[in-house]
Amino acid sequence: MKPITVLLAEDHTIVREGLRNMLEPESDLQVVGEAEDGRQAVAQIKKLRPDVVLMDIAMPRLNGLEATRQALKVAPGTKVLILSAHGDDEYVHGATEAGAIGFLLKQASAYEMCRAIREVHAGNMYFSSSITSRLKRLQGQVTNRHGITDTTINRLTSREMEVLQLIAEGKANKQTAAELGIGIKTVEKHRQHLMAKLDIHDTAGLTRYAICAGIIESSVQLTVL
Repeated sequence: MKPITVLLAEDHTIVREGLRNMLEPESDLQVVGEAEDGRQAVAQIKKLRPDVVLMDIAMPRLNGLEATRQALKVAPGTKVLILSAHGDDEYVHGATEAGAIGFLLKQASAYEMCRAIREVHAGNMYFSSSITSRLKRLQGQVTNRHGITDTTINRLTSREMEVLQLIAEGKANKQTAAELGIGIKTVEKHRQHLMAKLDIHDTAGLTRYAICAGIIESSVQLTVL
């Protein structure tokens, strides 16, 4: 029987190595690639078309939720299983909205991780047990603990989400333009649209919003311009 191919998208090398070591003994699971940031993950998914992606949320350059949205557009047959240290409602809701069909906490055992991979590959949804009991509360509009609603963030386009993350990571307009392959004036327009849609009018505010919305983690080293 053909093994289930798996891509590991995680920005910490030691975590990726640990995941690979846990999966290697399983004869029906095969790690075919790794990615250390969201943008690289999208490229690898497009190239390798893995059956399942273990996707972290907080990654540099492009977060795991936006990477999931973009990846599923180019490889709709791939199943995304989010692997995160954070199981708050807004993270889980954001993951399912992005197209992931599973959400596993990093505290999970190797046994549970392998089981989750097999379940999502079969087309079934899989959530860590501590999350499953809360899923009913995620139906309809969700307001997270910071007062940010899913309808607010859903007003942003994919490109605006990319620009927002790079702003929050401390990138200047010139750096953002180079990263995304667009002009500086285009970046400025996206920044203006972000501020108008979110009713936030400074970089510090956009950075706080990105942290509260789970786009980046508060532990990320930030440089507010």
